[in-house]
Amino acid sequence: MTMINPPFQQKRWSLQDLFPALDSPAVNTAFEQADKLVAKFETRRGELTEDISVEAFLSVIHDLEEIMELRNKVCGYAQMKFTEDTQDQAATALVARSDQFAAEIENRSLFFSLWWKELAESHAKVLLENSGDLRYWLEAMRKFKPHTLTEPEEKIVNIKNVTGASSVVTLYNAITNRYVYKVEVDGAVKELTRGGVMAQVRKPDANLRARAYQELYRIFGDDGAILGQMYQTLVRDWRNEQVDLRHFKKPISARNLVNDLPDEVVDTLLDVAGENTAVFQRFFKLKAKRIGMEKLRRYDIYAPITKSDKKYPFAEAADKVLDSFNQFETRFGNLARQVFAEDHMDSEVRKGKQDGAYCETLSPRITPWVKLNYQGEAEDVATMAHELGHAIHSLLANQHSLFTQHSCLPLAETASTFGEMMLVDRLLAEESDVDVQRDLLFRQVDGAYATIQRQSFFAMFEKQAHDMVIQGASVDDLAGAYFDNLKLQFGDAVEIGDEFHWEWVSIPHIYAVPFYVYAYAFGQLLVFSLYRQYKLEGDSFKPRYIQMLSTGGSKAPMQILDEVGVDVRQPAFWQGGYDVLRELVDRLETL
Repeated sequence: MTMINPPFQQKRWSLQDLFPALDSPAVNTAFEQADKLVAKFETRRGELTEDISVEAFLSVIHDLEEIMELRNKVCGYAQMKFTEDTQDQAATALVARSDQFAAEIENRSLFFSLWWKELAESHAKVLLENSGDLRYWLEAMRKFKPHTLTEPEEKIVNIKNVTGASSVVTLYNAITNRYVYKVEVDGAVKELTRGGVMAQVRKPDANLRARAYQELYRIFGDDGAILGQMYQTLVRDWRNEQVDLRHFKKPISARNLVNDLPDEVVDTLLDVAGENTAVFQRFFKLKAKRIGMEKLRRYDIYAPITKSDKKYPFAEAADKVLDSFNQFETRFGNLARQVFAEDHMDSEVRKGKQDGAYCETLSPRITPWVKLNYQGEAEDVATMAHELGHAIHSLLANQHSLFTQHSCLPLAETASTFGEMMLVDRLLAEESDVDVQRDLLFRQVDGAYATIQRQSFFAMFEKQAHDMVIQGASVDDLAGAYFDNLKLQFGDAVEIGDEFHWEWVSIPHIYAVPFYVYAYAFGQLLVFSLYRQYKLEGDSFKPRYIQMLSTGGSKAPMQILDEVGVDVRQPAFWQGGYDVLRELVDRLETL
């Protein structure tokens, strides 16, 4: 008898691979076990001398890895429970407790990284040559030597962050995730989550799109003063630590070193983005014609081109995503299927659940978790492919240690964006409805705008805002600068409503992870280049690409890119990505 796989179901994830429940004794046991492991690790401090043997050195790192893996499990569990329901007080309390404990672990184990950064080059060289998979992680750590404080100072910074920057970010999330938006939909006022609101801005009804955006930024604007003050506090905190104490050249330089990218490469990316506003402005003018408007409003940039209301049931979407992975490489489909098989996906839309989507990898030995807010739109299917792409990336690199599994942030978007492009190709190939085909192509450029140009201009705003705050700018000054940023992006192609002055206070990344956002543009433009190679080379491309993903974070990003023939130092590389976009707009003009 042939076994038929049951259809995939939209449901809440299981966290049983971590802990049975928030109030489980196993949670307290984990805290206690971590404390014992750290105490044992502290006894090894005396072994850290210039004469330490390779065997002892690697043994110390193994003990540290065991500690950090348990820390990841506790902190990851707390964050995912908070994600499930941001209004759950027990989850919020566990986040605070785990953050505090993580800072204590960081402080008590800090002596290792400080010793390693200070070790003489001649002694470090011998250990590096015998460190195997850990080599790049150890090399990268030593790059922070000029920006490292003394041990007592580092401990103070770690403790300060728990009740300082981290608590401000947690408060920001708690405030903004409890917002309820009231939007008239189909003649009735509905209470929506932020994800629900964003679903409306992609609907054919122009008035509905306007109502949705106006309500979104009315709510954020009402709290704009306090949310803006929170941002100012985080900016000052970042400057105080990264520039004044650690002596990074610029605020963004601290993020660039974390990503192990030269400042010049990131500056080049953003410069080229600023020089290519015409590409998307032309696209938005074309879009206005297609939907019968003289000029797009900011409300309309994600408007569908046709009136297709096609929905993709969750089970169908999962099948399509897995099939698109299988068509590229069977192993990709099998790895993505693990996330479903182990109930590591939370795809429901629930009140109180954090908006957005992410993939969480806590250990090379555990299948990643994926969070979605799936509502059946084409972009929700693409988001599923995106986040499962992250999971595939992690699983392909799970032969590495905890310290070398994760690629740097700009390369971390490679598999996810590549996965989206494979899915779009699949949907276009099988779709017979010309309106839906046209809609998918426009959505592809919409997505490229959201990932490349929008994120690049976010980063440009961050650079400006960090300077303005230190010069005493008010919240209203920042709002004005952000509005000018929007006008520069859109030029005469898009009309921008006044409520978009407050869009910046709705961007969680600029609060939680300063200068994170340029990684999206980096990753998307990189993938355009790689995907073009795939289309030209076919199967011969696959081993090189799989090797790139399997490398994880065990090599420097610039080395990984050099090995696949990509030179991100040159403006011509980034311009090549925009040339691909220009070709897409050309293609759209012929439809």
